Amino acid sequence: EVQLQAYGGGLVQAGGFLRLSCAASGFSFDDYDIGWFRQAPGKERKGVACISNSDASTVYANSVTGRFTISSDNAKSTVFLQMNSLKPEDTAVYHCAAQPRGPVPCARDEYDYWGQGTQVTVSS
Repeated sequence: EVQLQAYGGGLVQAGGFLRLSCAASGFSFDDYDIGWFRQAPGKERKGVACISNSDASTVYANSVTGRFTISSDNAKSTVFLQMNSLKPEDTAVYHCAAQPRGPVPCARDEYDYWGQGTQVTVSS
């Protein structure tokens, strides 16, 4: 059974940082792409950053480029999202997701397996 568990969210002031983790189990981690997505109240869930565990290539949403970094520890089947220079507009529930088809857009509809999210709140 594919399982994804996101954790590490919290409350932080604008300009601060957080590091999210996504622990994966139940599938061949090296063969899947992992993405971070976020959903703010009343808005659609959107891709933030995605990484291919086969070649470590990454994709970022324009709104987080230069501030967020996605990385993967394949030995621990864990993907991280380092979030720096946080802004109030980064406030959302952050989810991680997985898909096995190789390079696809970092978009909600392209990902098959989802974990429960972790809340990130950035105060101004």
